[in-house]
Amino acid sequence: MKLTIFAATGGIGRLLLAQALAEGHEVTAVARRPEAVSPSPGRVLAADLATADAEDLVPAVAGADAVLSTLGGRSRDDTGVATHGTEAMIAAMRVTGVTRVIIVSAAPIGTVPSPARPHPPRHDPGDNGLMRYVLGPAVKRVLRGHYADLARMEDALRASALDWTIVRPPRLTDGPLTRIYRTAHGQNLRGGTSVSRADVADYMLRAARDHADVQQIVGIAQ
Repeated sequence: MKLTIFAATGGIGRLLLAQALAEGHEVTAVARRPEAVSPSPGRVLAADLATADAEDLVPAVAGADAVLSTLGGRSRDDTGVATHGTEAMIAAMRVTGVTRVIIVSAAPIGTVPSPARPHPPRHDPGDNGLMRYVLGPAVKRVLRGHYADLARMEDALRASALDWTIVRPPRLTDGPLTRIYRTAHGQNLRGGTSVSRADVADYMLRAARDHADVQQIVGIAQ
């Protein structure tokens, strides 16, 4: 397949890139710092997704079978990058006729208000009591701006006519690739408190390869 990977130097992005190349896919990597992309896929494009517009991204997505993005803010200064970058991505895909896109969000987003979902459910059906009443609220307070950005990003995807898949992992770890993980549509996983970045990357490639879970929000956990 011809794949475009956005945020190819991030925690999931670099593993996604390595796995895609190991499977023999033709990859275009997009990163703010192209010199940091490793391993090199041969085609690397520079783009700052906090400011890029559709015209900037057309060369990156043109001809792709699927676009995969692990875009998200790494600090408070990056709040808004997921929404802006994804909206530019969507617009570039419309211009080029590319339809398949798989994007990483986060497990708590189902209960985070957004312009399109001002009154989301108070609790995710997959969360246990500890997550609902202690850990979840605490994490959402600390990462309020980051999660609001991801919620708006999800709004943009759902409003598009693209063949999107939104992946919502819980706590990410640096554990090994196991390919032993669970998924669920529209909710988090019971007892699923963590998943390795390598396994999230594996799922994203599988979803692209099999055209699986189109227009689905997918919870993932070990």
